[in-house]
Amino acid sequence: MQLVVGRIGRAHGVVGEATIEVRTDNPEQRFSAGNKLTLENGQQLIIKSSRWHNQVLLLAFEGITDRNQIEKLRDQLISAEVDTKDLAPGEYHYQQLIGSNVFLQSGENLGAVSEIVALPGQDLLGVDYQGRQLLIPMVKAIIKSIDIENKKIVVDPPEGLLDVAL
Repeated sequence: MQLVVGRIGRAHGVVGEATIEVRTDNPEQRFSAGNKLTLENGQQLIIKSSRWHNQVLLLAFEGITDRNQIEKLRDQLISAEVDTKDLAPGEYHYQQLIGSNVFLQSGENLGAVSEIVALPGQDLLGVDYQGRQLLIPMVKAIIKSIDIENKKIVVDPPEGLLDVAL
């Protein structure tokens, strides 16, 4: 499964290295030399080198030799092939939740997950509900079940949480 693992930032130096906004919990594995990454436009990049500089990941790609080539790629999301079979039961990648339908325990469909909002305390499910966005905390007390295969999430929000949107 292709999952977003980062975003290309500005060029670093003159030889074609790019700063990377890391969006994976395993950058050493995802960004090692020889790995293939896919841009939003479908273009494939092969990592030539990977290094950390002042807590910023720098990548060089095969066939890219100057900063102007990197600047043309700036702000594009990069994806990598990730084996989801290695996940333990009950684990999932957030991108597997995008597009899932969210239901109350009563069966009412609230809408589809459009994004995951990452916050320091807990993450939030961003759900499209009748032209508005519901933000539902991703905590065990509220999220009752997640069925990745059927793209179905069941929630039991506390009284008042959804009153603004419903």
